[in-house]
Amino acid sequence: MTLTAKSVSMVFGGLVALDDVTLTVPADRIVGLIGPNGAGKTTLFNCLTGLYAPTAGRILVDGRPLVADPAQAARSGVARTFQNIRIFSGMSALDNVLVGRHTRIKQGLLNALLHGPGFRKSETEAVERARAELAFVGLDPDGGTLAGSLAYGDQRRLEIARALAGDPAVLMLDEPTAGMNGLETDGIRTLIGAIRDRGIAVVVIEHDTKFIFSLCDHVYVLVRGRMLVDGPPEAVRTDPRVIEAYLGTIECSK
Repeated sequence: MTLTAKSVSMVFGGLVALDDVTLTVPADRIVGLIGPNGAGKTTLFNCLTGLYAPTAGRILVDGRPLVADPAQAARSGVARTFQNIRIFSGMSALDNVLVGRHTRIKQGLLNALLHGPGFRKSETEAVERARAELAFVGLDPDGGTLAGSLAYGDQRRLEIARALAGDPAVLMLDEPTAGMNGLETDGIRTLIGAIRDRGIAVVVIEHDTKFIFSLCDHVYVLVRGRMLVDGPPEAVRTDPRVIEAYLGTIECSK
């Protein structure tokens, strides 16, 4: 599945947050999105995941328009995590992941109310899948621990497991290593690579440019709502426009 933004603009009142932005996320690729604060990265993410309807331009999933509705976007195969962790802290880790899986369960109202054989089978399969995703991201597959009592890094992993449970073709990660130490960051890098190896495209917003350049297949740079440059990580890292606008000569020379 290919996710595409075509000439997307987003205006809030008189503020132009995005101006004629085009971006493509092919299947099986890790795409990075960087830029200084206020560049429009989160606004673009919100358009790509159905939270915002662009003022102009189109968001397409395999050539079909993406409906500006997060639930519909998830059903279309686009899942996301958030910059600020959003979990159900009073629920178990397993139940958090089940929330993500239930977007894929198709049972009629009567069958659900009566807890018929079809409903029980789908619930059993959902639990098995949720436990498999917990194990995949490196958490206890039993999932009995309250989500709010998990360590910070594990809460980040839990969010990713919940997103994966919905069978996404594209996973959007908003600053997945924010607040993590070096060891935790390395673990997330490895996990994202494993997600890509499952055939899932990944889009990552990060302020940690070293992380982005060591991880991604392709990098886009936003500045003041416009796409400044995009390309392979090394080409972007050494581009004079990027050095001037965002990274700084010292950072790029490292």
